[in-house]
Amino acid sequence: MTVNVHEAKTHLSRILDEVREGRTYVFAKNGEPYARLLPIVPPVEREIGFLEGHVPDSFFEPLPDEESWG
Repeated sequence: MTVNVHEAKTHLSRILDEVREGRTYVFAKNGEPYARLLPIVPPVEREIGFLEGHVPDSFFEPLPDEESWG
């Protein structure tokens, strides 16, 4: 929903309640959109180590001279 800045200032509390419920607002000044207010979506928790296998200790050793960057 697009709302002009003056109206947004007048009804900010109501607008914030609606954003919290999932609505997105676009703020406009002189009819020109210039900002968007949208709800914050909590991050999804991910499990670390979701791939099978392991990294051998040799992975952490320095590269041979012929393979290194300098």
